[in-house]
Amino acid sequence: MKTKKVYLTLQNSDVFQGYRFGAEGDITGELVFSTNMVGYMETLTDPSNYGKIVVQTFPLIGNYGVIRSDVESEKCWVSAYIVREICDDPSNFRMQGKLDEYLKEQGVIGIYGIDTRQLTKVLREEGVMSARISSKPLDFEAFEEIPDFCIRDAVKTVAPTQKTEYGEATAKYTVALWNFGAKNSMINNLVSQDCKVVSMPATATAEEILALGADGVMLSDGPGDPEENKEIIEEIKKVVGKIPVFGVGLGHQMVALAFGAETMKQKQSHVGGQPVKCQKCGKVYISSQNHGYTVIPETIKVGKIKFINVNDGTCEGIDYDEYKAFTIQFTPESCSAGNTENPLYKKFFQLMKKENENA
Repeated sequence: MKTKKVYLTLQNSDVFQGYRFGAEGDITGELVFSTNMVGYMETLTDPSNYGKIVVQTFPLIGNYGVIRSDVESEKCWVSAYIVREICDDPSNFRMQGKLDEYLKEQGVIGIYGIDTRQLTKVLREEGVMSARISSKPLDFEAFEEIPDFCIRDAVKTVAPTQKTEYGEATAKYTVALWNFGAKNSMINNLVSQDCKVVSMPATATAEEILALGADGVMLSDGPGDPEENKEIIEEIKKVVGKIPVFGVGLGHQMVALAFGAETMKQKQSHVGGQPVKCQKCGKVYISSQNHGYTVIPETIKVGKIKFINVNDGTCEGIDYDEYKAFTIQFTPESCSAGNTENPLYKKFFQLMKKENENA
């Protein structure tokens, strides 16, 4: 692989030197690390990674090439991608090209040859920070701009603007998906469980959501600061309590805000595998997560915390039993080995079934 030197300058003034792959160019973003050992296609195309420079802690990336059926959306959302070593000779029977070629096609900058172990240690100790990728060392004026970077208008940027339907009209349940940047896997899993999914834009009103006559509403995950979405939160207030609601990720945070709780930016983003414990049954699940904000437990006025993070004690899920609603911070599919026995989906389906019986 042809190599060109590139520099990663952190907000704390640390500089790492590496080599380019993927697209050319300079960019500033929020630097986070991912602990996933596999699933780089999903990471690259997850809308929740909008505005982020993602560092992979696993040392070798790209060994199974590009598998387009694994993508979570139609494009890459990461600002840039950093790895220790890029595989230049991948092998997989499903492979449809190399990672380097794919990033060039998507216009995403890649860096390899950086000491990702040391870089991750810096982020663990000092927390998430902004960083800039450049072709040459930064002068003082350019460096001064790094701390000013902030991810803005995230949901407005990634969320679809049109209503779209998935699945069969004769499906057992109809689910309204309030789409703030949902992954393809969320839609596919609902369809596979005999649901018709009606994806609604983030700008949809409560009136439009309820007018669908759906059996339940899922509030999807998405990127950015949840408190930025004030108009959406006001619409959520009008929906919760009138129809079963299942909130995931950003949806979880915005439901909490709708009930008067507060959120805060985390020192370390949760990107990758995280252990979560169910307060009710005591079971611990290894969940998949991708978020940089969390609900502050002490500010929760309505509902009861059901899941907590084993590592740092942060809130991972809240039950709002009297409102026929519950929310989780992690990906629901990661809560069990198979969707048919998934306790989270089971709970959502039971709420919708009960609602139908009482109608």
